[in-house]
Order: sequence, then structure tokens, then C-alpha cells
Amino acid sequence: MSGLCGYISISDGAEPARQLLVGMAEPLSRFDSSPLRIEAAERCGVAVAAAADSASLHREGSLLVAIWGRPTLNGNADNLAERFGVLWRRQGAQACAALSGAFAVCLMDEQSGQVLLAIDRSGVHTMHYQQVAQGLLFASSAAALQAHPLAVSALDPQAIYNYLYFHTIPAPRSIYRGQRRLLPGEYLDYRQGKLHCGEYWKIAYHEDSQLSFAELRQQFLSTLESSVRQAVGTASTGAFLSGGTDSSTLAGMLASISGSAPRTYSIGFDVAGYDEMEYARIAARHFGADHHELYVTASDVTAAIPRIAAASDQPFGNSSAVPAYYCANMARIDGVSRLLGGDGGDELFGGNERYAHQAVLSRYERVPSALRQVALEPLLFGLGGKVNLGLLRKARSYVEQAVVPMPARLETYNLLRRYGAGDVLDPGFLASVDQDGPIGQLNDCYWKGRGLSQINRMQTLDLRYTLADNDLRKVSLACELGGVDVAFPFLSDDMLAFSSRLSPRDKLNGTRLRYFFKRALRGYLPPAILRKKKHGFGLPFGHWLQQDAGLRGLVFDSLNDLKRRRIVRADFIDRLMRTLVSEHPAYHGTMVWVLMMLEQWLARSGPPVRPQP
Repeated sequence: MSGLCGYISISDGAEPARQLLVGMAEPLSRFDSSPLRIEAAERCGVAVAAAADSASLHREGSLLVAIWGRPTLNGNADNLAERFGVLWRRQGAQACAALSGAFAVCLMDEQSGQVLLAIDRSGVHTMHYQQVAQGLLFASSAAALQAHPLAVSALDPQAIYNYLYFHTIPAPRSIYRGQRRLLPGEYLDYRQGKLHCGEYWKIAYHEDSQLSFAELRQQFLSTLESSVRQAVGTASTGAFLSGGTDSSTLAGMLASISGSAPRTYSIGFDVAGYDEMEYARIAARHFGADHHELYVTASDVTAAIPRIAAASDQPFGNSSAVPAYYCANMARIDGVSRLLGGDGGDELFGGNERYAHQAVLSRYERVPSALRQVALEPLLFGLGGKVNLGLLRKARSYVEQAVVPMPARLETYNLLRRYGAGDVLDPGFLASVDQDGPIGQLNDCYWKGRGLSQINRMQTLDLRYTLADNDLRKVSLACELGGVDVAFPFLSDDMLAFSSRLSPRDKLNGTRLRYFFKRALRGYLPPAILRKKKHGFGLPFGHWLQQDAGLRGLVFDSLNDLKRRRIVRADFIDRLMRTLVSEHPAYHGTMVWVLMMLEQWLARSGPPVRPQP
């Protein structure tokens, strides 16, 4: 909720700074009516729309400093903006490293024309920026930046392509041409009309840590307690509860800290194979929670889709935003003002199923190349390729995946790659984009960890693409729309540092996920929770699409409108809806959702539909 925005101009503007800032800040408080604070000079200004404990502003001469969030500076939360300005004069951009917690910061010196922007280490908060001929515009949301009259409103075709590939638009791109976003742990230094981005922090792994299990467990529990305590603060706090290890752990820690029954919130689906409510109930009983449940229906989804699209800064295709929104709304009605989210636990402690799958595939790399090339592969794909026995089929599938280098191997099941971009996208649109752009981004991120274990390189990739660009955006969007604040204790700076000290084996032991985490919480979490497989708030969209006329009508209308934009081929949309979805509702339903949410966003925020020639 809420946020920060501002600008600096190299020339006198026709419109008063305060008036510009009020216009930019209006979208920031559209859901919670947060109070607005403004500091404006002749050619620059900054505004923060946030509750009193989440905004700090300071002005001294030509220097303006604004911080959104509830961080500490060298462990102290008092006079944040003023003290940050003092530290910046001594340390420059590296002063950002002294801020701990979730934040977005802006520092501007009107006299020198310098601007410093930065966000926190995990990307809980965001920062959009755009350089224009007259200066620099910035905001924690695209809607606020677009409210400035000089903002460029043309859409970026590459960003749309990236959305169809990732189901979100990863930073540093934005949906708008020329607009960019900061990466987690990154700062922007603007001076004399030139931009420079740099890292003030990146995770540093200590793979040879020799600490004993007992020492690590003690550190972990202590860090977890302090992280939850800091996340709770003085707010009326509850917790998302899916019944997984992360949300269950936070519910238990919230009970311990508050000394009373924690308020927990779960979403269920009355569809076989999707409802995990029983695990949430197990955790709630175990920790004596004041537990609240809601079963979401297809009608609820139909009602939520336009709201989520309208609230999104750019197209966003994670359908789990719907149940998260209803969870947040339930908590707000119950009087909760802040929810704890368990996001980050999978990435920090080795909980994603693909970690184990990729470890199995990587074993093939240890087979001598001569044996692979002379014996195994000719056998499997030569003579063996004509034999359709089950065991040989599985062996061929294994080798086909294993020979693909990382991180491209992670994209084996990517929907756009599976369908084929040429079969999905309009030829004219496809000619305007770089089809290799997404995998190039993944390569750049993955190979920055050269020399690290595979699990830690995958963790680095997931912290950026799975977490910062997807899961955090999903939960933050849902909570903003639902009217509550959200905090992520697993992403505290201390927890990030603790995770970096775990050995690769502590995260993934053979194919056993969360090896240290589950051992450390044995006796704390119910055995059934420790044994369960990850599920989360997966939405039975494909199933409902076949059953509910209202939802199906919304989808058909959206996709018919999308056809006329000449982004996605009309014949692909017809094949998707007429045959593919009925063949495998869950798998192909994902692409239906992604395309529908693209059109829903474009219909509210994009350019008019281009008519067919």
C-alpha cells in the first residue's frame, strides 16, 4: 500500500511542483487513503503517501530526502531521512547498505541536480524511473509515474513478449517504453543528465560453513523470532495460513510473540485435488489459532479479475493473486491491518521442487562424455528410439532434459516455448521483439554465480525472478487491493544473511528439500506439515472454465478483444479455447489466464484496440 513519487527538472516547469506531486501521488493512496506528505522546491519535489510509521521526510537547504517503509538505519528507526542524508554526504550511494528492512528511498539535491534512488535487498518495494529531456521522473508505482504530464505512455512490445514468457514483466523492464525499474539491492545515481545503476548489496554465500547443526538451529530460531517481532511492530497482525511449512511456522511464531491466539486466514476450493484446507486446520489447531476460512468460488474469481487488472501496474499473470486478495479482504474485515506472508522460505531454504529435479538431471553431467556420446545416447536415440518401451521412454526423456545447459533447462516446460512463439504470436508483433531476450536475462543472472553450487545459483535466480518479480508482486498487489499492509519475515536482512551461511547440503540433501529447515523445526511443526508437499493457493481456473458460464463468458469476451490487437494469433486463441483447454484444463488453462489478464490490463490502461485490416 501507499508509496513514494517525485521528479527533478533541469528547466523551470509551467506547473507548480506541489500541484504536480499531488497529481502523481493520487494513485498511491487510492485503496487506503494514506496521508500525503510533500517536500517541494522550485525544480524538484518528492511526495510520500503512507501512514506515519512508514514515511520519513527531511529537507535541509537544497537537499530533499524521503524514505517509504519501516526500515532501520544502523539499527535505529529515529529520524531516518535526516540521518540518511548525513550518511550520504559521507558515503554516497553505499549509504543505502546501512538501511535494513523493506524500503524505497529518494534523495535529491536541487542545487547539483543529483538524485539517488534505491530499494531494499529483496525488492519488497519497487521503484520505477524514466529519464525525459527535461529531467527524471520516478515513483514506486507505474501509475504514479504516468500521472506526470511528461511521462511516456507508449507500450514496449518487448515487455509484452516478456510477459507472455514469464507471466510477469521482470525488472529492469516496465510495460512502458523507456521506463525502467530498479532491481533488488540496486541504486540509481542521476547527475548532470546521466544515469548510473549499481549494486549496494548482493547476497554472498559461504558454502564451506563449518557451524554445527546445534549452532545453526539456535541462530535460526533466534533470527526467526526477531524477524517476526520486527514485522509485527505495533500493528494489529494476522498471518496467511496455507498449511505449508513457511506459513505454519510464522503462525506459530506469531502465537509465541503475542502470547495469544494468532489470527490466521486460509482460502479453500471445493474442487478435488486443489483444496488444502485440512493442512491449514492442522496448523491452526496445533498453535491454538483464531482461524478464519473462506471457500472461493468461480463467481468470486469472475468478480475479482477486473479489480486485479485495474490495480496492477502492468500485466500480471499469477492467478494466485485472486485467493490472496480474498484472504487479505477477510483479514481487513476482521480488523487486521497487517498480514505476515511466508514468501521467501522456499528460495532461502531450498523448498522448490525443481531444485530436487534439477539435481537429478545434473547427475548426468558426471557420466564421462565418451560413455554418453559413444554408448548411451546412440542407444537411446538410435535403435532405442524406435522402441517405445516405458523404461526406454523415461530414459530418453531424462537425457533430453539433462543435455540442455542450465538455466535453459529450467524452461523446458515454458508454455510459450512449448507452443512455439511463431504459432502463438502475430508475425508482425513477433518481428518487433527479441525472442532470445528472456533466456538472455536468465543466463546473465544465473552465471553471475559462477563457481557456486547449483542450488545457490538457482536460489539467486529465484530470489529475483520467482520472488521479487512474481510472488512479492502478487501478495503486495492482493494486500493493497484488500486494504491491509503485508510483511515478509523470511526476507529480513538477518534471515538473508543466515541463509547465505547454510551449506548447499543444508538446503538440498540428495533430493530432500529444506533439509536443515525441517530438521530445525522438528518438534515445533506438526509432523503432517513437515511431510506435506508444497501446494499454496493454486487456483482451479481450468476446471471452473469448463463448468461456470459467467467465468467462461468473461474469458471469451476478453480473448475475442485480444484477437483484434494483433499481438496473439487469432487461430491460436481459437485452438486454445476449442480443443487444448478441454484436453488438459490445468495446463492450458494457465495460458488462457495469462492472455485474459493481458487483455484485461490493456483494456483499462493500454492503447485502443487496432482494428483488423
